[in-house]
Amino acid sequence: MSATQSFAPRGYGADRQWLAELEVKLVPIADKTHLKQLAFSGPLRIQRPFYPEGGVCHLYVLHPPGGLVSGDQLKIQAHCAANSQSLLTTPSAGKIYGRDSDGVAQGQRVRLQLTDNAECEWLPQETLVYRNANALLDTHIELDSDARFIGWDLVCLGRPAAGEVFDKGQLDQRIRLWRNGRLLFNERLQLTADSSLQHSRVGFADQCVFGTLVASGPDFDTEHLDALLNELRACLPSPVFTITQRLGVLLVRYLGNDMNECRAGMWQAWSLIRPMLLGRPACIPRIWLT
Repeated sequence: MSATQSFAPRGYGADRQWLAELEVKLVPIADKTHLKQLAFSGPLRIQRPFYPEGGVCHLYVLHPPGGLVSGDQLKIQAHCAANSQSLLTTPSAGKIYGRDSDGVAQGQRVRLQLTDNAECEWLPQETLVYRNANALLDTHIELDSDARFIGWDLVCLGRPAAGEVFDKGQLDQRIRLWRNGRLLFNERLQLTADSSLQHSRVGFADQCVFGTLVASGPDFDTEHLDALLNELRACLPSPVFTITQRLGVLLVRYLGNDMNECRAGMWQAWSLIRPMLLGRPACIPRIWLT
C-alpha cells in the first residue's frame, strides 16, 4: 500500500455517518402510562420517565452529542397505545451544524403513532440550523379516530445572537398528519439560503425564526374551537403569530427574529389548547426551566 493510500482520509461523505434510532412504546397500566418497550442504537436515549402530573408519562429524549454534522441521522419513533397519555420533549436546543464540502444531508425523522383515545404531546426545544447546513426535519403523525395530539417545530436559521446569518445552506422541513388514514395536514418547506423565498415579503421576509404548532383532536367542535381561536388571537401578538384551523387541525405559527418571543408565545398557546383538548392544565416540563 502506498503512503498516499495509507493516509487517505476515511469516514467522510456518505461513509461518514453516525446513525441513531430510538423506538418507544407507551402503554397504560392501571392509572399510569408506562414506558413498556424501549429500543435504541447509536447516541439516542431516554431519561427515566417522570410523572409530575399523576399518570401522564413525561419522557426526555437525549442526544448526548448535542448536534448533527454531515451525514448524521436521527430516527425517533413513538407508539402510543390506546388510552395512553404522554409528553415527549428534549432537554436543550438541537443543532444542525454547517456541513463539510461533501454536502451530505443531516437531520431528524420523527414518527408518532397514536391508537384509539391515546394522547401524545411532542414538544421538543428549538432547532438551530447553522450557516452552511444541509438540514432535514421530517415529522410524521398518525392518529386513530379518537386520538389527540399537540406538537410543534421551532426553528432558528443561523445564529443571530452571534452575528451569523443563514446565507449558505438549505433546509428541507416536512410535517404531515393523518387521521384514520386520511391526510389532513401536509406541509413541506424547501428553503435554499439567500433565495427569493428567504427574502421575499410573501416568503420569510428576511426573518430567521419560525415555528409551527399543530393540534388535532375529536373535541375540536365549532363552538369550542371558535372560543379557543378568539382566546389565542387575543393573547398572541400579530403579525408575528397567526392562528388558523382546517379539517380539525389547529395551527399556530410564528415568523420573526426572536426565539424567546416565539417560545413564550408557543408556551402560551399550548397552555390554552391543552385544557380544551386534553382536559388538564399545562404542566411545564421542569427541564425547560433549567
